[in-house]
This record gives sequence, C-alpha cells and structure tokens, in this order.
Amino acid sequence: MPKDDHEATALFRFAVIAEATTRRLTPQERGQIVRELSTRHHTCPDGSTRTISRNTIDRWVRAYQSGGLDALRPVVRSDVGAVRSHPELFTEAAALRCEQPARSATQISNILFARHGIRVSERTLRHQLHRRGLHRAALGADMRTFGRYEAAHPNERWIGDVLSGPFVPHPRVAGSRKAKLFLIVDDHSRLLVHGAWSPEENARAGQMVLRTAIHRRGVPDQLYLDNGSPFIAAPLARTCAVLGIRLIHSKPYAPQGRGKQERLNRVIRDQFLLEAEAVGIAGFDELNDRFAAWAESVVNCRIHRETKQTPIARFQAAGPTRSPDPALVTEAFRWSAQRMVTKTATVSLSGNRYSVEPALVGQRVELRYDPEDMSVVSVWHEGLAAGVATPFVLSQHTHPSVPQAARPPAPATGVDYLGLVLKAHNQAADEGPISYRDLATNTDGETP
Repeated sequence: MPKDDHEATALFRFAVIAEATTRRLTPQERGQIVRELSTRHHTCPDGSTRTISRNTIDRWVRAYQSGGLDALRPVVRSDVGAVRSHPELFTEAAALRCEQPARSATQISNILFARHGIRVSERTLRHQLHRRGLHRAALGADMRTFGRYEAAHPNERWIGDVLSGPFVPHPRVAGSRKAKLFLIVDDHSRLLVHGAWSPEENARAGQMVLRTAIHRRGVPDQLYLDNGSPFIAAPLARTCAVLGIRLIHSKPYAPQGRGKQERLNRVIRDQFLLEAEAVGIAGFDELNDRFAAWAESVVNCRIHRETKQTPIARFQAAGPTRSPDPALVTEAFRWSAQRMVTKTATVSLSGNRYSVEPALVGQRVELRYDPEDMSVVSVWHEGLAAGVATPFVLSQHTHPSVPQAARPPAPATGVDYLGLVLKAHNQAADEGPISYRDLATNTDGETP
C-alpha cells in the first residue's frame, strides 16, 4: 500500500473513533459511544460504506491512545509475501478445517508451519476461512468459553482433572479400553505440570501422576480437584496430608475456578487428540510418548494469550521450587488400612495373611504398604511403629486396583485337534464304519 494510502487509512480510522478518544470520558461513557459507532455506516477512503465492529473500534481506540495517529496506520504483515506467493496454503487450510471442524486457526497455522515452514497469521487464516463459510461456529464446533482466575505464584495451586479420550488397544486384555488422561496444571503459569493416559480411572493412577509431577516441579501448596471418584479416595487424602498439601474439592455443578483447566482440556481435544486419532493410536505407550513430547515442546513453550509469556518461562521466573524429602514422598504414597489382629496373631489384607507380634492380639492396628509390593507391610499401633507384618499366605503381590504386568503369550503347541478328527473321519469313511473307540486311542495304544 502506498504511503499516501497509509495516511488516508489512518485519518479515516481516527475520524471513526474521534468521539471515543476524548480523555474526559469515563469507561462507561466511552463504551456507550463505541457501541453507537459500531451501528453507523462509515464512508471509507475508496468511497464505499460499511459498518465496523465494536472489537475493531476498541482496538483502534487503544492503538491511538498508546501511539497516536501513527499507530492507526496499516501494519505490513510479515506473512504478506508468503500469502501472495503460496495461495495454495489457504486451500490446504480449508481442507484441514473441513477434516476437523474443531481445529482452531492457531492449530491450522501450526500445522502449515510444520509442513511447509511458512508462518501464516492466525488472523489471516480466520478471516479467509470465515469468508469461505468455514468458521467453526458455522460447522457446528464446540465454542464454549470458561472463566478466568490466577494464583499469585508458581506452585501455589495446582489444578487436576481427568479427560476422557479415545478407545486404545490394551496390552493385557482383548480389544480396546477407553483412555483416561490424568493431568495437572499450575494455576499461575498455566504450565502443564504432568499428564499421563491410563486405561484405569482409579486413585492409584491419579497418585502416580501426582508423584511424577512432584518429582519434576516440587510440592504445591494447594491441590484443587473435582469430586470424581479418583480424587475423593482416602489414599490421595493421606498423600496430601503427609506432604502438607491443602486438598480442595470444587463444589458439584459449580465450575467456577476451573475455567483454565477446561480451556486446556479444549486445547488437548482440538490440537492433540484430533491429530492423534487422525493417524491412529497403536497403544498406551505410544499415546503417552506423543503426549509428553507435545506437552513439553508445544503447550509449555507457546506464548500464552493472557500472560504474554510461555508457561515454562513464567514458572521458572520465580526461582527454584520447594523440593520434597525423598523419604517423605515414599511414605506419602503408601496406602493405609485398619485391621484387627486375630487370636493367632495374624491379619488379612487383600487376600493375603500376615503374622504380627503376639503382643498385638486383639488390638486394632494400622497397616502401611506400597500397593505395588505387598510383600513389605509395616505395622503401627496407636501412632507408634510396631514392627513389620511377615507374609504368611501371599496370594497377591500387588493390590487388586494396581494394573498387573502383561503376561507373555503361551507358546503354540501346533496341535490341530479338529484337523486330526477330520483326518480320522475321512479315513474311516473310506475303510468302513467309524470306530469311535479307535478314534479316542492314539497310535501308541494309549487313551489320551
């Protein structure tokens, strides 16, 4: 655009907003004027008339207040050359939106950059897709919005949630299982602290994600969760109590305070799950590997719209986090159960029987154990250590709620029983009446 046209555009924009730039106006009065200006028809420098949206007028007012008339001049975008030289990018962008209507302009821009090394602005993509009738609202995509909140510093409050995902092949059972994503977000920095996909939605799966998050990022002051069954279980309450974490549950049917988490859930659905399902998911290991790479290299490294920083940079700006005592962490993630000692000085736990000190007969004791190794159980009585529980009958090495390791397939014997029956039947048909007694006897004369 020639310089004279830039000047004419700037003057036109100021003429539109002039009434709203008076310094004596209160915010309420300026808002009323802007709303009225958005309903007028304005004559453009080329002689055409059009209405201008309130958002655009607000943007022009802010630009003029911060930079004067020069700030109203059109800005030459860095992607203009790319757009003019590669019009096929918009065709590909349209195909990407039609393939998955929930794809945002940001995600489409990222895909084009990853494929072609050319960055097209989100605003340009959004405008071109809207002109072609391919905006997400027209295609029926979910456009819900959620509230805002922010903690004062990193690790002041972590938000946890479980997100339902696709059906994924399971290594231990036939068929597929619905994947559940346990994830934790730092409220201040918007950092995705840790997340993992699991075929199980139970307390142990949630504990393992929390344990990894603590090892990576330190101990939070608060843990803010919903009322799902994995989050109201006693083991998680014990974990938080041992580590000094304040456990907070949101009120049922009250999403206030969870807007940031819901926003991230939408980003995961729109940008990760859409692409993962498009290429197919071989199993949980592959799904977790891809999610970890995407979380660290994309989500935690992008500039956040509200903070104007990357989540990882904002998280690290506050300095080192509080590191936990390893022994305390080990104790925090053990489970606890109350049992009555029998007359034979034994206790039962998840199908196993253990012997304890005879002096504890008839007493109620606390058993503390790692659900992934039930061969080691410590005994506590009235808050004091009372030795260990020695395995007497150990039928379960892990707690029933802990997933077992996948068993290797049994070696094939190569026996085709029905083929043997068919062969004997055909021979008998050729030789005469079938003798089923002979059929049941092998060549060595032995009855199997």
